[in-house]
Amino acid sequence: MADAAQRLQGLFTQLLGAPPPVRVRAWDGSQAGPPGAPTLVVRNRRALRRLLWKPGELGLARAWVAGDLDIEGDLYTTLDLLAGDIWERGEDARTLAQALRDPEVRSAIRGLVRLAGTPLPPAPPPEEARSPRRHLHTKRSDRRAISHHYDVGNDFYEIVLGPSMVYSCAYWDSPDSTLEQAQHDKLELVRRKLGLSPGQRLLDVGCGWGSMAIHAAREHGVSVVGVTLSQEQAAYARKRVAEEGLTDRIEIRVQDYRDVRDGPYDAISSIGMAEHVGADRYLEYADGLYDLLKPGGRLLNHQIARRPQRDETTYEVDAFIDSYVFPGGELQPVGVTVSLLERAGFEVRDVESIREHYALTLRQWVTRLEADWKRAAQLTGPGRARVWRLYMAACAVAFERNRIGVNQVLAVRAPESGESGMPLRARTWN
Repeated sequence: MADAAQRLQGLFTQLLGAPPPVRVRAWDGSQAGPPGAPTLVVRNRRALRRLLWKPGELGLARAWVAGDLDIEGDLYTTLDLLAGDIWERGEDARTLAQALRDPEVRSAIRGLVRLAGTPLPPAPPPEEARSPRRHLHTKRSDRRAISHHYDVGNDFYEIVLGPSMVYSCAYWDSPDSTLEQAQHDKLELVRRKLGLSPGQRLLDVGCGWGSMAIHAAREHGVSVVGVTLSQEQAAYARKRVAEEGLTDRIEIRVQDYRDVRDGPYDAISSIGMAEHVGADRYLEYADGLYDLLKPGGRLLNHQIARRPQRDETTYEVDAFIDSYVFPGGELQPVGVTVSLLERAGFEVRDVESIREHYALTLRQWVTRLEADWKRAAQLTGPGRARVWRLYMAACAVAFERNRIGVNQVLAVRAPESGESGMPLRARTWN
C-alpha cells in the first residue's frame, strides 16, 4: 500500500513539533500535506538515510545535491517556509540532545529508521569538499578553497553571471534594470567612492574575471594590478584584458594578497573577497591592505555580513556553504569589520548597506541558470549545478529576510596631517 508520504508527514510532525509547511511526495507515489503548498519530493529511501546520519542542514543538502530530494513549486517560497523549521535551527548538539529526551522524538526517529531501510550511511556526493575541523586559512588551504569554488569552468560562470562576469552584488536603479547595467553601475559606484582618476594605481584584491580592473582602466585611465588565487579566473581575465588592448595598464596575477609587496597604491578595491579571509586572519588582512596604501589612499571593502549573535561563541559556519560552496568562508557582523579596519589604522568614512540589491542579483543569477539548465549541468555536472541553484536561491531569501546583509565600507589611510582628501559631502563621491 502506498503510504510512505503519510508516514513521513507524521514522523516529521513528531520531530518538528508541528506539521511541515510543505507537501510531501514519496517514492511510492503517495502524497500528504497542505493542499496547494509547494511539494518536497522524496525520490528514494536513501534521502532518509542521509537525514538520519546527518540530521539538519547537511543531510538535506547531501540529499538535494545527489538528487534524492527535489522541490516542485516555487523554490524561493519553499526555502522560506522551511527556513524556520530546518535552516535556522542549525545542528547544535545540545539542541539535538534535548530533543532526543522526548519520547515522541525518539519514537519518530525509530519510525524513520524502519522506513529508511538499510542502515548503512550513503557516501557524500562527490561535490562535497573535505573541510578541516578548524579553518586556519593558510595560503595553501585558501588556494585549495578558492579552486573548489571558482575553478569549475568559466563557461559555467558565463551562463550564471552573463556578459559582465561580475560575481558580487550588483547596484540597481530599479528591479526592471538589466543585470549588465546594474553590474556596470556597481563598478562605477566603487570607482566613484575610491575617487579614481587617470594615472592612479589601483590594487584589486580578489579580482575575479577582471571586470573591475577593465572598468577602471578602460573608462578612467587607471593602472591596475589584479590578484586572484584561481588559475581559471586569471587566464580568463588576461584574455579579456588582451582583447580590450589594455595589457599596458592591467596586470593580472595568481597571487595571495599576503604576498603583494609592490605598494604603495592610490586605492584598493576588495569586492566580495574578504569573506574568504577568516575571522582569525582578518586583522592581518586589514593590516596588509593598510600597508599597501599611500597616505590618503582609500580602501573600498565590499563584504557580506551576518547578523550578530547574543553569544558570539556559539557561531558556527553554515554547514552547506562550508561543504559545498565556500570551504572555509566565514561571515562576521559589519560592526566587527569596521572595528578591525579601525584597529589596523584606517579611518572608516562611510558604510552603505546594499542588502536588497544582492537579493535582486541572486534572483537574476538563478533565472539565468534555470534558463540554460541542461547546458550548465553538462558543463559542471548535475550535482554541482544543483549546489549553485540551491545556494543562490537560499541566499536570495536570506538577504530578503535580513538574515544576512552586504555592505560597502569606505576607509582611508589618513596622513599624519589628518587631511583625508574626502569631499565635505561624501555621498556625492566627487
